[in-house]
Amino acid sequence: MDRTEVVASVAGDLYATEKAVDAAITASTTLVQSMIGARTLLKVSPVAGSEAQAKAIEAIAALSSAREAIVACHAELQRAHRRQGFGIYAVGPLNKPDDWETPVGSEEPPRAIPRVA
Repeated sequence: MDRTEVVASVAGDLYATEKAVDAAITASTTLVQSMIGARTLLKVSPVAGSEAQAKAIEAIAALSSAREAIVACHAELQRAHRRQGFGIYAVGPLNKPDDWETPVGSEEPPRAIPRVA
């Protein structure tokens, strides 16, 4: 494998992991919606199933933490990639920003206005 193939392999796995975490978040939020909808349709007390719903919401919070971690992993890999001199490398169907701190579609971060003494 040459360098480009190795980088592409890691990037593909990273993209797949990000996609899987997002899919898990989507599925678990759909589950909570379904639980609430079912309770409403069945005219069951909000107390019924509240512990199960709380556990599902707890799982969503854990998935959110996992998403933050994989995004941080992405940022670290991007920095390491550039430190190694590989330049910019984008994979997947998403438009990738050139600058991690300025996501695609956002404006430049506001610059500090110098104080006048």
